[in-house]
Amino acid sequence: MNRYLKVLQCVFFAMLTQAQASNVVGEAMTYKEVDGHILQLHILKPANWKSTDERAALVFYHGGGWVGGGPSAYNEQAEYFAERGMVCVLAEYRLLGKMLRPPDICIEDAKSAFRWVRGHAADLGINPNEIAAVGASAGGHLAATVALISGFDSPQDDLGISCRPDALVLYNPVIDNGPTGYGYKRMKERFREFSPLHNVREGAPPSVVFIGTEDKVVPVETIIEFERKMNDAGVACTAFVFAGLPHSVYHRRYAGERGFSLCLYETDRFFSSLGWIEGDPTVKKVGRSE
Repeated sequence: MNRYLKVLQCVFFAMLTQAQASNVVGEAMTYKEVDGHILQLHILKPANWKSTDERAALVFYHGGGWVGGGPSAYNEQAEYFAERGMVCVLAEYRLLGKMLRPPDICIEDAKSAFRWVRGHAADLGINPNEIAAVGASAGGHLAATVALISGFDSPQDDLGISCRPDALVLYNPVIDNGPTGYGYKRMKERFREFSPLHNVREGAPPSVVFIGTEDKVVPVETIIEFERKMNDAGVACTAFVFAGLPHSVYHRRYAGERGFSLCLYETDRFFSSLGWIEGDPTVKKVGRSE
């Protein structure tokens, strides 16, 4: 009976994953096949895109505690920034499921996805020097590890292609995997290998981080410490703390129109400050930032 239930559970999760993938905006392209998994990137281009363009690009990593979730979580953000002229890439990666192990395969896939995008920049009409990593929660962890942590490279990857993002956008990110942080039960004594907070370094990309004061997963103090450590290392990093908003501070379903619009507005301003897009944000802010 237990075996039968396990089979049903596997079928259910397979159907759920397929449904999540089918709801993702953009054109699906395979970037990697590993351990029986066909991993895809969903690429959304601006309406006036041409292959000869050199546009800025965003690579999105979804959250879900490394065990669930799907790239469709960023559909609205991708549609917005495609309208603003950027190429948006929503990445799939292997999930841990019930395995109580560090997210090493997740990091490996995140790096593979980023290298694939940079390696195909000419085909995608992308400037290879204007590619940002974007992530929320565990996806924020992956985006940060791509930027800050060495190793976890796939033997399939061309290591001559850098996976270092040119900018970093983190929504309620899991960045502390230490004894008092998130995911320590997975990392244990190896936590320093995985924890972005413990690997801040000079030369990291300019970054912006968002957190809500009612986040029950990531403490506001952790984000402020990350901002301080990045600044002390000479890295431009700004943290936005939004009063009354929960985890998934960027997502309309969880943080409402206020969280959705504030995060989108300030992310737009961040890319504008880098010179990657022009003009004022087209999203209308709802409510106050404080």
